[in-house]
Amino acid sequence: MFTIEVDSTVSLEIAYQELNAQLAALLGGERDLICNAAQFSAFVMQTIPDLNWSGFYFARNEELVLGPYVGKVACTRIPFGRGVCGKAAQTLQVQRIDDVHAFDGHIACDAVSASELVVPVVVDGKLVAVFDMDSPKVGRFSEIDQAGIASFLATFIKATDVTWSL
Repeated sequence: MFTIEVDSTVSLEIAYQELNAQLAALLGGERDLICNAAQFSAFVMQTIPDLNWSGFYFARNEELVLGPYVGKVACTRIPFGRGVCGKAAQTLQVQRIDDVHAFDGHIACDAVSASELVVPVVVDGKLVAVFDMDSPKVGRFSEIDQAGIASFLATFIKATDVTWSL
């Protein structure tokens, strides 16, 4: 049994560092992409407060295809450039959106989502996925959250066989 512990007395930066060590232990010994993506999504949902969706979209040609996630039913395919995830895929830039309802072209899979953080997963210069987090709170995600999730994804990439034929 794997237990996740978070010390509520430390700074958010330190909490992310401690969680990242626990994530490395969780993913250790398993290299399968789908398995680790599922564990990663659940880990994030379980440890990061105020989320209603956490998961991956895998890059296939010029669109994103739904991968392992935790949350309500989601869009299955998103063209590059469309919505927050599609913009992250097209630009290879993190999208931290304080109010998704003000984002031109937002795709509303869950009406309660108010803010979103999408981080491209790039391996050897190639987009393989985006990792998406939604929150029902406006302005939920900070620069610290963005850096923390980026460090989690570096751990995920290191622990996972992510080079597959798209």
